[in-house]
Amino acid sequence: MARALDDYRALLATHGVTWGEDPIFYVKSMVTDAYLMGPRDFWGTCYRKVAERHPGAGAEELEDHLLELDMAEVVRDVLAGDLTDNLAALRLTGGGATLEARAQAVLGGRVVRTTLLVDSARDEPATVLVDGEAHEVGPHGALLIPITGGSRVAADGAEIDLAPLARPAAAARLRVRAGMPCRWSVSGAHGQGWYPEGAPHRRDALVRPYFHGDDLVLDVPAEPLAVRVWRGMEYGSAQVTVTPAAGEETLVELVPPRLYDAAARGWYGGDMHVHLNWAGDMVGTPALAAAMQHGEDLHVLNLVAGNVSSERVYDAEALEHWAGKDLPWSDATHLARIGVEYRNDLLGHFYAFAPEAPPSRFHTGFLGTADWPPNSEACEELRALGAVTGYSHPFHVPFSEQDGPRAALLWRRNCSAREIVADAALGLIDSLDVLNHSSIEATALVYRRLIGAGNRLAVTAGTDSMVSFARRGNQSSPPGWERVYARVDGPLSAAAFAEAIRRGRTFATTGPWLELSVSGSGPGDTLHLSPGDRVTITARSVGPEVERLEIRTAAGVHAEGKGGHLTVELAADRPDYVVAIASGGPHERSFHAGGAYACTSPVYLDVAGRHVARPEDVRWCLEWLDALEAMVRGEGRFESPGQLDDHLALYERARGVYRSRLI
Repeated sequence: MARALDDYRALLATHGVTWGEDPIFYVKSMVTDAYLMGPRDFWGTCYRKVAERHPGAGAEELEDHLLELDMAEVVRDVLAGDLTDNLAALRLTGGGATLEARAQAVLGGRVVRTTLLVDSARDEPATVLVDGEAHEVGPHGALLIPITGGSRVAADGAEIDLAPLARPAAAARLRVRAGMPCRWSVSGAHGQGWYPEGAPHRRDALVRPYFHGDDLVLDVPAEPLAVRVWRGMEYGSAQVTVTPAAGEETLVELVPPRLYDAAARGWYGGDMHVHLNWAGDMVGTPALAAAMQHGEDLHVLNLVAGNVSSERVYDAEALEHWAGKDLPWSDATHLARIGVEYRNDLLGHFYAFAPEAPPSRFHTGFLGTADWPPNSEACEELRALGAVTGYSHPFHVPFSEQDGPRAALLWRRNCSAREIVADAALGLIDSLDVLNHSSIEATALVYRRLIGAGNRLAVTAGTDSMVSFARRGNQSSPPGWERVYARVDGPLSAAAFAEAIRRGRTFATTGPWLELSVSGSGPGDTLHLSPGDRVTITARSVGPEVERLEIRTAAGVHAEGKGGHLTVELAADRPDYVVAIASGGPHERSFHAGGAYACTSPVYLDVAGRHVARPEDVRWCLEWLDALEAMVRGEGRFESPGQLDDHLALYERARGVYRSRLI
């Protein structure tokens, strides 16, 4: 594994953030991530730019033209004149060249490092010299060039004064202590972040600087600093503003208040989808992952090996070494494993937690290779290796109940969980990451349809956080910003946690604690009832972000109220399920743009010996399979008719299951 990490460092040094991956648009756009943190209209800007070049083109044709875009121009146009903490701008106009920057505090003997955005409004090409190297910028073009405060920059034959990049500040030292590993944020003027020596300069989805650990010392300016501490979602935060004295060390002791203690109730929270390395602006190491897991008090961490756009599978070496074993920093309440993200961009990606050995393949369909075999074969192989599996980041674009299943199948190879409707019917998948970094709304809708159609799937959560990215929106947020909580019998172990997911004894959340009881039974349980039997349903939530509690059945919202507590009764006239949902608007405890959300797995109500199989949901799944077949026929890549036939046979088997539920 040490050799693999050295290899990754060489890839980063040679290729930058993309690590030399196949330059599809998704990979090409990685160079913009560090400069477009926060709410930015990246995709809207990209599509407007290609639409200007190709007027009258349809949506799919515009997608094909995205690779034509210059990423520096995209950064400039998305920012629309704004500047970030890690970007200065050299504006070239007919009247000359002007430098714009947010001055960064610089301690004695240090040099500011940033990126220069060259932004030309001129109708003719221009040349900018940086440390003696000529950089050509086209008419109305843009460039991104790394510089330091000691660089020499010239335009139009005149040297540019770089003094606005930095301001000298008197040095002080700050010691932060909580008595346990935590997540810390130390920021000064204009949100400038300060970090211990050697710590990655990470930013979360809310663009806050952060690092992990306890009793840490960092060099800071002798000026007002905001210091804040968190410890994952089971805690609140504590903060203070302090002005350290120049030349002295100032101690700040802060302890985040605990909101709830899941492990004390037998529940353990996990993140089923985290990458140690997956290209990036840095190399992820086990030590960094360990510090993040303990600093977030994340009980279960699934570090997945997976490819990006080529054949290389990052962290496959770690999986080979540690498959079937807890990672070295695991303890009684913190468990880490190396798992798998199996990837096909047309059919969907799914995680595998706790396989006993590496699978025979990790992906299909990349670099123009065949979309074969179906994902179902990989599901079967990984489950035979002891893994629990679930589809990840399932759906990216919101759609409504009225849109129908075809709305989820748009946009070709966007890694949506399209095959899940077949795999769920055939019992080949264990869960769905209803909590994810994409559209929770769309995923929750599909989840309700799937369980309403008679499929038994657990709710899980996977953030797709990446240790190897310090600045990439939600993917540079800390692991565990969404979690699946599973009720475990006895001590925490990989086997016990996986079994709890298989049994559906879960809820997933952006932060709130959520309980569901149906006449004393919890998520994953089945009540065997007679027609007309009544059950008492209670939902409870903990968390300041909860504004609304819902109790839902297959027919829709059965009851709703404010956060805290909700109790109702239900007459079981037909087979059904019950789930609880807690939600709220944007809140600092939620890293998801959609706000706060938590959802339980169902309590199933079998009536007169029959499982729930709502006809409307079953027909919805059948319509999905028809649309999926049409998509695979049109978009799939196959080396022989037999490969396509394997997909079609899978869908027909699933249709048979769904049709049997209509009888």
